[in-house]
Amino acid sequence: MREYTQNTCNLKKKNLLINTVYIIGTGPGDPELLTIRAQKILEQADVVLFADSLIPPAILQFCREDAEIIPTAHQTLEEILEVIVDRVNSQKLVVRAHSGDPCLYSAIHEQMQLLAAANINFEIVPGISAFQAAAAKLKVELTVPGLVQTIILTRISGRTQVPDKEELTQLAAHQASLCLYLSARHVEDAQVKLLKHYPANTPVGICYRLGWDDEKIRVVPLEQMANCTREENLTRTTLYIVSHALGEVSGRSCLYHPQHTHLFRNTDNLKSKI
Repeated sequence: MREYTQNTCNLKKKNLLINTVYIIGTGPGDPELLTIRAQKILEQADVVLFADSLIPPAILQFCREDAEIIPTAHQTLEEILEVIVDRVNSQKLVVRAHSGDPCLYSAIHEQMQLLAAANINFEIVPGISAFQAAAAKLKVELTVPGLVQTIILTRISGRTQVPDKEELTQLAAHQASLCLYLSARHVEDAQVKLLKHYPANTPVGICYRLGWDDEKIRVVPLEQMANCTREENLTRTTLYIVSHALGEVSGRSCLYHPQHTHLFRNTDNLKSKI
């Protein structure tokens, strides 16, 4: 059974464990979208290994001037792990920084396995994912009452194959708010699959390098998704949000409706205000 408790006897550095690797999500790119905990950890870190192909240098502004900054885009997992183990054994506070949230397309599963095998403690600090930042930029709620109540986060098959039961055509049949990651290079194929179930005029938010200085956001009908992607020359770090919620909506939830009662707003309270 995996042990989740932390060893309180470990050396500490301002309430952080020195012989623990902190795997932090840095969000989609905007330094102001870091969690407070992620920022505090970066401020105290002795060593920061960061995926420089996905994380903008602005994130490093919170690091100490004397911190060891190690870009890892060119390294294999084994090379990264070797550095981590060496620095942890040297009593350094080590951070492994990922873009977005570590639980989504960040390849931390194999990192955690190797860290556990090397008897290295680790903690995961969540971050904002691109789909959340995109919805905020688009000023939409992806779950609109009476319209859509499900969000699907997925990708199309590329070098990493998607299981058959999660094939895009099958997921599109739900017509949920569908957030499509890592698929810009296969956008034509994705559009064909989506059009089998979504109407051609379904709004699609095309979000490129969210939070970076060269961020681009376009909203087009589904039938124009591939053309827009090619015209804008978008390849990497592009997120698609396919959802009826991006169009004009009029649904209202029960939560704040004047005729809806719940634990904190009962019938007596409603009567007293009539």
